[in-house]
Amino acid sequence: MDDKIKFELEFVIQSSPQLLYQYLSTPSGLSEWFADNVNSRGELFSFIWDGSEEEAKLLKKKSDEFVKFAWEENDDDSFFEMKIIVDEITSDVSLFITDFAEDDEIEEAKMLWENQVASLKQVLGSK
Repeated sequence: MDDKIKFELEFVIQSSPQLLYQYLSTPSGLSEWFADNVNSRGELFSFIWDGSEEEAKLLKKKSDEFVKFAWEENDDDSFFEMKIIVDEITSDVSLFITDFAEDDEIEEAKMLWENQVASLKQVLGSK
């Protein structure tokens, strides 16, 4: 198996960190923008898109700051993390995404995140 390559994206989100965190960390929030449906049993989250289901384990979270998941089928150390960064000077809120993809799938993965975050911004009423 090829080693996956880590990539990071940053999006400015006009939202409070508390509200944004609800959309990143809860099944109901995630199902508004990230997947068609999301269920959780403890630390195991089931993400459903067009009838197909992927499971991810919640590795770590900190209220109003970040959530970190790992896909269950991965046999490597890859994960995806959604971190909320608040600029100390301007108070601007950014969503910082860290994810991994195969070398030839990085651009596609970035586009997917851009589309997902565009949906999130729409749900939040953010520009």
